[in-house]
Amino acid sequence: MSELITDMHKKRELLKEMILRLHSGEAVDVVRTKLAKLLGEVPYGIVVGVEQELIQEGLPAEEVLQLCDIHGQALKGMISLKDAKSTPEGHPVHTFKMENRMLSNLISRTRNVIDYLANRAKDDELHEIIRELRLLLNSLSDVDKHYRRKENLLFPYLEKHGITGPPKVMWGKHDEARAYMKEAISKIIQLEEQEKIDRNELKNFLESSVVKTLDAIDEMIYKEEEILFPTCLDVLSEEEWYSIVKQSPEIGFCLYDPKDEWKPSNIQEVEREEIDYRNGRITLPSGVLSVEELITLFNTLPVDITFVDKDDYVRYFSQGRERIFDRNRAILGRKVQLCHPPSSVHIVEKILSDFKSGKKDRARFWLNVKGRFVYIEYIAMRDKSGEYLGTLEVTEDLTEKRSLEGERRILNYD
Repeated sequence: MSELITDMHKKRELLKEMILRLHSGEAVDVVRTKLAKLLGEVPYGIVVGVEQELIQEGLPAEEVLQLCDIHGQALKGMISLKDAKSTPEGHPVHTFKMENRMLSNLISRTRNVIDYLANRAKDDELHEIIRELRLLLNSLSDVDKHYRRKENLLFPYLEKHGITGPPKVMWGKHDEARAYMKEAISKIIQLEEQEKIDRNELKNFLESSVVKTLDAIDEMIYKEEEILFPTCLDVLSEEEWYSIVKQSPEIGFCLYDPKDEWKPSNIQEVEREEIDYRNGRITLPSGVLSVEELITLFNTLPVDITFVDKDDYVRYFSQGRERIFDRNRAILGRKVQLCHPPSSVHIVEKILSDFKSGKKDRARFWLNVKGRFVYIEYIAMRDKSGEYLGTLEVTEDLTEKRSLEGERRILNYD
């Protein structure tokens, strides 16, 4: 052990030399043995730095991309994370890692299905198990959102801090995984449609396409957790991480929905308009819609909705193609009590009073209107603190739905 190099600068230079040897064709096992003998553990922080230096010194990023997995094999099990920072729930890195847990679980299940298909499945089981494999791959394809959040939110901040080469290489590995996934799903659909499945063709497909896809995602999980995320936590500020938190829902999450929104204690959040008038997009906690999309969404819902604000004024109603009760723009800004006949105003007042006091949250009615079975629900709208914001009226024609029996599992347009 006396040979171990402890000087950080010398460690960087040796690691750089060993990576160059890999690029020159030296065997992974030989390089790995030398690294273990001379370095012992490799601090995660120097790996990104060495890769960045090599690219800056003229090593083509395309070549680094081509041999990226070989670098990973040489360093596997040697990277030290003893100085890596931890993160609370809701932090982008915590979310990335939870997504990786879900991906790893899916990968493990998929490998089990592949093993069964290749070695133990009977001929009459092949189609059913191939369908199961396609469903697993469809779920795994959700990894695209994980990669896009890295590419569009995380990498720009790394580049701002002068780390440009590694993100470029990692983006290339994302594209490889996407291409493998696309090919695998396309091929498996073809196999599903075959009346008789050739076992040799199936085995070749599994080994050359599906396993390659799983390995690519697996390898990326290792690179993220051993190198990328610890480095990012050292480099990015809390303000930058919080910016990533705020923008993440627009892209979406991969197989995992963070329960809490992390916010650093020292952040002074700047109030901003929810509507970006430059392009007419509205940012909501669960997504982003254009104004046109939002209007069309409300008008396409298979129900009628009307909103009455906390002061009892009608502020909005949807304009679906088949309205149950008449609505016109003249009711906007009008007291809701004036929109009902005198005989039922006391019921309206009772509902609003109970909603405002917090005594009740919902009131339901159903009635027959011109031979149609109509369901009406009034729902109290409250903010996060429980304060009353207004009442939503939802009206739905349930005539056809009440007559449904059995199941419909096959596509059949009405």
